[in-house]
Amino acid sequence: MNATDRTPADLLRSALAADPSRPLVTFYDDATGERVELSVATFANWVAKTANLLQGDLAAEPGDRLALLLPAHWQSAVWLLACSSVGVVADVGGVPSEADLVVSGPDTLEQARACSGERMALALRPLGGRFPEPPAGFGDYAVEVPSQGDRFAPYAPVDPDAPALVVGAMELTGAELVERARADAAKLDLAPGSRLLTGRSYDTWEGLSAGLFAPLASGASVVLCRHLDALSQEDLRKRMESERVTNTAV
Repeated sequence: MNATDRTPADLLRSALAADPSRPLVTFYDDATGERVELSVATFANWVAKTANLLQGDLAAEPGDRLALLLPAHWQSAVWLLACSSVGVVADVGGVPSEADLVVSGPDTLEQARACSGERMALALRPLGGRFPEPPAGFGDYAVEVPSQGDRFAPYAPVDPDAPALVVGAMELTGAELVERARADAAKLDLAPGSRLLTGRSYDTWEGLSAGLFAPLASGASVVLCRHLDALSQEDLRKRMESERVTNTAV
């Protein structure tokens, strides 16, 4: 992408300007059979809506810490870029009691209740469906996000040298994240138009990089597979063929 990009949100803006219609994230959940494909434009629209929710309804400010308790999923990728857009630190798998706000999947709600700030829950159902019954003490992301604006502007400029991501023992600024993503893209041999299939989880930098940041930094796209171990080798071969996969990180 552009050499001047210094935050993940910058990378997304450059991708949108270059080719909004190309696929960016293709998501599979091999436990449910779900498949979702998001173009750069569709993904960016979800990010804008989520960033507006984060900055507006949730009153998040630059430097706030968000405990992100979500698996590798297309909606997790949206939240990571929304945090970058606002200047919020995305603490992947972070301790809710130490965070300013928390975003939880359906399996971590009890853990997430330790957060004294705003709490948002995702059902992670196919097509972004809502909870049959909203969990007590949480906003339902699928209910709250559709009404948000399609364009986003931060109240304050995002500092690329401020903390942006925490995963494990690693803390990265926006600029450091972009630099690492570019280096990883080179290691993975990614180029504009590449299609990277990965089954890595989002609880490590390697998983986050392969599953989002390295493809975004290189003009590539990602085929993000959750529960990939449920596939037979033959089904995996067929998927790679049908999705025109050029690179793997499994």
